[in-house]
Order: sequence, then structure tokens, then C-alpha cells
Amino acid sequence: MKKITPFLCFVIILASCKQEKVVIADSAFTDSLIANYTLPAAIKANEDELQFWLSRIKPQTPDIVNDARYASTLAARFTLLGDITDIKKSDSVLKRLDAAFSHKEASPNVSLLANAIRQHRFKEAETYLEKARTIGIKKYEVFSLGFDVDFELGRYDQAQAELRVIRSSDDYGYFFRKSKWEHFKGNMDSAIAAMYKATELARSNDWLRLAALSNEADLCIHNGELEKAYELYQQSVKINAADYHSITAIGWIALVHDKNDSLAEKIFQFVHSKIKSPDPLFKLYQMAQGKKDTVLEKRYATEFANQANDSLYGNMYNKYLIEIYTGILKDPAKAEAIAKKEIEGRSTPQTYAWYAYSLLTNNKKEEAYKVYEQFVSGKPLEGLELYWMGKLMQTFNKGYNAMEFFKAAHKNRYDLSPAMADDLENELKE
Repeated sequence: MKKITPFLCFVIILASCKQEKVVIADSAFTDSLIANYTLPAAIKANEDELQFWLSRIKPQTPDIVNDARYASTLAARFTLLGDITDIKKSDSVLKRLDAAFSHKEASPNVSLLANAIRQHRFKEAETYLEKARTIGIKKYEVFSLGFDVDFELGRYDQAQAELRVIRSSDDYGYFFRKSKWEHFKGNMDSAIAAMYKATELARSNDWLRLAALSNEADLCIHNGELEKAYELYQQSVKINAADYHSITAIGWIALVHDKNDSLAEKIFQFVHSKIKSPDPLFKLYQMAQGKKDTVLEKRYATEFANQANDSLYGNMYNKYLIEIYTGILKDPAKAEAIAKKEIEGRSTPQTYAWYAYSLLTNNKKEEAYKVYEQFVSGKPLEGLELYWMGKLMQTFNKGYNAMEFFKAAHKNRYDLSPAMADDLENELKE
């Protein structure tokens, strides 16, 4: 065996240091984006379209095309700018349209279904699906929309069967849904490949392409492929400067990988100034946590909770509220109540894991373990739930089980808030 010389040691250490210092988020890109920011074409086009369809609406004589397109454009503006009142207004227009046509047109119910899913009103989405089926929709819609509803409600056998029915080699909708299914099953390479195929099939449709690009990037973060994720987010932002999800995600990479909390804060504050949803506040809470500023962390967590608890949002932010109430805001009873409400809306291994952890932090340990055993054990979970179940196992001195959960969570460590990721690293060192 050859001896390792001092020089060779130095080379190895130097190479290791260089590897650790790789910076992914290019501050020049985001600085230029922010400094030269003008009203994005997508927002302007949406506003022009909104005014066009609004001008064609006659309240006394609803029209299936004009009213539906106006509602659709409102929903699109919600996606762009995060104003919850836009999606609520879209719902109102569609319900009025449905009533005007004596509940005999399927299309308003299909649109209401999509809006309901956006707002995490999954059982309500199911009622719209049943109405649309009764009135009559195409076979593809029956099974593709059926997959959407069943998947969200945790009826995975039905969702899988519906996905098989719509299987195709050249359908965007199929590959987008297949990616979601593979992600749920933990087959990350297959999930990324399916979303990449969806991107290809989107072709010249920017809306579909952007959705696939940003989702593929999200999957790459989940899989620990942050450089690839960054490239995809950049592509998306270059197509649409109003892709605030991708801009925020670039800030997230700066925070959790580059440890550049100042760049992350700059990006999150920029997005916060442009959209009306609470999402940037949650990222700012995580940024403050990353820089270990507990005063700032509590401030942003409180601001987020105050906005996200607005009844207009319903269950949209339950997962994040549970994290905050079991953490920095120290209100486990409130976390338990929110988790219980979430289960009433959809019963999945993930939501039951949230409930179990909320019970644990609220000092209901035995009840938490029973929930775990009955509804969570052996089911597919993601990083946050894996970490929380590891903590549950620790409470019952099940060290081996806890370590297995922590090892699995570590694969998705870039999905975790900074304090959780740090704690996870410490747990794995012991």
C-alpha cells in the first residue's frame, strides 16, 4: 500500500474544501432580476384578458363562454399573484353560471373542481366531480379528474387504477399525474423523468411548460439535486418573470445549500413585495431560523400565522401552521386542533403523521403512538413526516426505528426547515 504523503493530504483537503464551497445560487442573476424588474408580460397579458372578458359579461344574461373565461382568468391571476379574493371571485362567477344554466352544464363544475383543489377543499372537489359525471363528461376527464380527487383524498388504489386508464405515450396530463404518483411511491428518478416528459409535451404552451419545469425543479430539490433544480428554476424565470414560486425556490437554495441568508432574505422580501399570499412570510421565518435570530424568527412566524389563519384560506396552510405551532410559537394544542381538522378534510399517511406529531408535542404520547401504528406505520412519507416520526420513536426509546426514520429523512433534508436539518445532522452523528 502506498503511503499518503503530506502533500497528497494537502491536495485531498484542498479538493474537499473546494467541493464544500460550491455556490449554486448566483447573486448576479437575482440582483439583475430585482434591479431591472418591470411588470412581467404574463401579468400584463392576464390583466388585459381579464378586462376583455369582464367587458363581455352581462350579469342579467350569463354566457357559458364569457363568464367561464372570466372565471378562468381570475383563477390564473390567483396563481400569478396569490390574492385569495381572486379565486373566491372565480368561484362565485362559476356558481352563478352553474345556477343560470339549471345545473345542466358540466364545465362550471369541472372548473369549480380545479379551484377547490387549489384551495385544498378536496371533499368539495369530489362533489363537483360527481355533478360533472352525472351531467356528462368525456372518459378522459372522468378518469384524470378522478385521479386528482382520489389522490388528494388518500384513495391510492382508485387513483392508481384511474392513472392506468389514461396511460398514454404523448399526453401532458398523464405524465404530470404519473410524476405525482411516482413521487408518492418514492420513485424519485421515475418522478423526475415523467415530469421532464411533461415539459417536452407542453411544447409551445408556456403555462403548461412552466408548471412542468418548476415541478421538475421541486422534485430535484426533494432528491438532493440542487444544481439541476437551480438550472430549471432559472429557465422558468427567464420564460416568465412572474414565476414567483421559482424565484422563491432560488432563495431557498441560497439559504439551505449556500448558507447565504442575506441573499435568501433579499429574494424572499422581493417576492413578499409582489404577491399577496402568506408564502414569503413562511420563507422569511425559515430564513431567520437559518441565521439563528429567534426574535426575527418569532416575528415572521407570527405574521405568517396571522395571515394564514384567515378563514378565506381554509386548510391551505395547515401543514405550515402545524410546524410553527409545534415549534417557535409553542402552541401544541392549536397544532393538534389544526391537524385534526386537516384529517377531516383528507385522511392520508402524511396528514395522520402531522396529527401524531401534534399529539406528541401536546403531551398525548400514547394517543400519538396509536395514531402512528394505525395510520402511518409502513406508509410512504416525505422528509418532514419522516423527521417527525423519528422524534416520536425517540420518545418511546425505539432508537433503531428513530434512526431509520432519520436516515430516510436525511435523503430529503433540503425539504426541511434549517433547525430541523441541523438537528437531523446531530442525530445522525450520535
